[in-house]
Amino acid sequence: MPPRPSPTHFLCLPLVTGQSRHQLSASLSAFSRDVTSTDSFAVPEQAIRPLGTLHLTIGVMSFPRDDGLDKAVALLKTLVPRKIMASINAAETGQEPARPLSPLLSVTLKGLHSMQPTSSKASVLYASPVDSEGTLLRFCENLRSTFQEAGLMAEENRPLLLHATIMNTIYVKGRNRKGGKRHEKLTIDARDILDRYDDYVWMKDVPVEKIAICKMGAKKQEDGDEAYEIEAEIELT
Repeated sequence: MPPRPSPTHFLCLPLVTGQSRHQLSASLSAFSRDVTSTDSFAVPEQAIRPLGTLHLTIGVMSFPRDDGLDKAVALLKTLVPRKIMASINAAETGQEPARPLSPLLSVTLKGLHSMQPTSSKASVLYASPVDSEGTLLRFCENLRSTFQEAGLMAEENRPLLLHATIMNTIYVKGRNRKGGKRHEKLTIDARDILDRYDDYVWMKDVPVEKIAICKMGAKKQEDGDEAYEIEAEIELT
């Protein structure tokens, strides 16, 4: 079996909006000040993800030299989020909702988890959306299936894990400085960090505004933040 091509783009729900920016900026800044302090956990500052990069990934796609990107953009623009939500609500209740819900979806980000099974050797920490009824997950699974069935997104042999990456040590320059191998992944003992931020609320009840196709590789912005280049997006209406 040939190796899977490297992903170039991803489908996501951006989390930074006019309404969420203040909440996320305040919570992320407070977290960064705490965990990067030498009096606390001394996590390298470069490991903390910039505000503008926060999103919920639905799936990744590979479009070498942008070949096929136009099909993904065209498919995105055919989506009607309110109809998707109506079908989810109908499946849950057995009947159509009396009237459209507004906002369509809201997100609360809470807690902190390790992407690695052993949190004493963690390299990626993430916050999860509160989704007690599973509506957000089903909405995103519907989007993922739509792109997979169109042959634009690779099939995944694992459940969709909705998460916002807060820390990733891959972005730490010179991470082999302690005598490790050149490309050895930097890990940290995150057990105490996870305990401290187990109930931390990053943002609360923020409406999801858009579904977007973004290009891999966050870029520096004029204000010093970083963000992913948006190839196309639609409103969540």
